[in-house]
Amino acid sequence: METVESINKVYKQFFHDFDRFSVIIFSIEYTLRLWSANHHDKYKHSIKGRIKYFFSLGAMIDLVAILPYYLQAFAGGFDLRILRIFRLMRILRLFRLTAYTKSAQMIFNVFRKRFNELMLSFVLTLFLIIIASCLVYFAEHRVPGSHFTSIPATMWWAVVSLTTVGYGDMIPVTILGKTFASLILLAGVALLALPAGIITTGFLEELRNFKTPKSNNCPHCGKPLDPEHSHNR
Repeated sequence: METVESINKVYKQFFHDFDRFSVIIFSIEYTLRLWSANHHDKYKHSIKGRIKYFFSLGAMIDLVAILPYYLQAFAGGFDLRILRIFRLMRILRLFRLTAYTKSAQMIFNVFRKRFNELMLSFVLTLFLIIIASCLVYFAEHRVPGSHFTSIPATMWWAVVSLTTVGYGDMIPVTILGKTFASLILLAGVALLALPAGIITTGFLEELRNFKTPKSNNCPHCGKPLDPEHSHNR
């Protein structure tokens, strides 16, 4: 809301006070988490455990969420451009509000477990964008007044078209260009559906694991398992 000038003039002090209050709360929480990190089995060592936690992904997000406020405070009256970029990192505080909910953990687990499949679909999409840009460029760049002036410029058309946005600022006019565009768009519809299917499958598996109660019974005979006996074996 600070970017709305009329609102910022009236509530500027409130925004500043609220920002300071939230930074204090998150700073206290960050300090306590860093101090008590060695109570977790993963960070048992007193010093090395805290250092290991400090460089963990969750701790780095916590730090980056509060860091912009202190950087701006220590910079004094200097309006540095880099500080404007750092201020955008305050949005990471929203992740802090949801990081420890079951729903958020489920989402993180889906992307973590399906990372390889998602990366493969991303690489395939990137290849399709490059191929589409090359084909349409060579079919259209000789047309007088064509907007397909280079392969990088044509990549904008490929991204917009494959994502079905279609601004209409760049349109193939040759028969060959239209043919290439039609084939590429048909392939793009199928390819862009891959990430959605991968994520959906991941969510279904996570929901199944979440709803299925863990059992200590043998899956074959149904008898209760002895943890100590199975561990010794």
